[in-house]
Order: sequence, then structure tokens, then C-alpha cells
Amino acid sequence: MAEIYMYADETGDLDMTGSKGASAYFGFGTAVFEGDHGHALWEGLQLRCQLERRGVSLPQGLHAKNDSHTTRNEVFTLIQAQAPRFDTTFLLKENAYERVRAAGPMRLYKLAWYLHFKEIVRRVSAPGDTVYVIAASLTTNRKEGSARHALTDVCQQLSIDREIVLCVWNAPTSWGVQVADYALWAVQRVLEGRKCSWYEPCVEPTMATIFAPWGKK
Repeated sequence: MAEIYMYADETGDLDMTGSKGASAYFGFGTAVFEGDHGHALWEGLQLRCQLERRGVSLPQGLHAKNDSHTTRNEVFTLIQAQAPRFDTTFLLKENAYERVRAAGPMRLYKLAWYLHFKEIVRRVSAPGDTVYVIAASLTTNRKEGSARHALTDVCQQLSIDREIVLCVWNAPTSWGVQVADYALWAVQRVLEGRKCSWYEPCVEPTMATIFAPWGKK
């Protein structure tokens, strides 16, 4: 029996109205480390401290969307060396089913998590394993309690033959969540046809799945 550590983050917003400024996709991405990966966590802490020493203020941790080009380059270089398994699921919101639109934003959130997690948990673990799911607390809107319930419900549905331990933490507390965020950011840029020079060397080699059940832009 093995211990699997799955770090999860979400991307995009939950707006399905097509309003200006809304993201094209909503989705989840995970970075998976198997067994003891304390050294990887230590390297993430070291990098953050070294950046602070050089004058880069990171009170909220690393976030690909907000970090500078120089910081991104250092983070992606470390991610390339650590090489966790990446999986992503993107739902193109303009193709959302009417029943999903009618049910509202949290239905989209839970569906994205379900579609992602139900496949990936079976691919990265076996019956009898323990899977620690460290998920970033929701930052898209104020419905954090509803989001936690959605994550919990899906994990419980899929814990029949393996133990799933859900941890919902603020992203700045977890290097693994920040790694998942960086991978999501890179994949989303590629899906949207934008340049990302780090994707091929740092993310693609261990990118196991890019699932887009509602199509791509």
C-alpha cells in the first residue's frame, strides 16, 4: 500500500453568462508526488526564501499569474527538476449544458472537480492506497464553504476501496499547490493560443492528461 500526495488548484472563474472579462474555461489541475517528497517541499521553501532575500516580496506565496518573468523562470526550472505528474481538466464554459447553467456556479465547480478527480485518483493510486488531496481553498468567490462541501462529497464518493484524506488549505501554505497552479497557468496559455516558453521543457514532459470534455477554444 502506497501513500499518494495530490495537490490541486482551480483556474478561471465560475461566470457562465459570457460577460466581458469572464474566463473562457473553468478547470482543475493536479500535481502528484508519490511517497516521501520532503526534499521537494524543502526546495520550494528554499526558493521562496532566496527570492525574498533578493527583494521579491512573497507574503502570499508564488502565483504564476502575478509573478514576474524572472520569478516564473526560477519556479519553472525547479518544477522541471522535481518532475511531478500533472493532470488537468478544462471545461469550456460557452459549451456548458443548460442544466449546469441553471444549477449555478457551484454546480460547475463540483462537476469540474468530479470529472477530474474520478479519473485521476484511479490512475495514480490502487485499492488500499492512501491518497492525500491537498486542495487550494476557493478564491474565485465567497462560496468557500460550498466549495469545501463539493470537494468533500466527491472525495467520499470515490473512497470505496482506498482512503482519501482531503485537506483544504490556503495556497501560500503549500509548495505543491503552487506547483499545480504553475502547471495550470502554462496549460491554459497553450489552450488559449498564447505563448508559454516554459510549457514544453518544464511541464509537458510529465503532463499525463489534458482533458477538455466540452471542447477547446
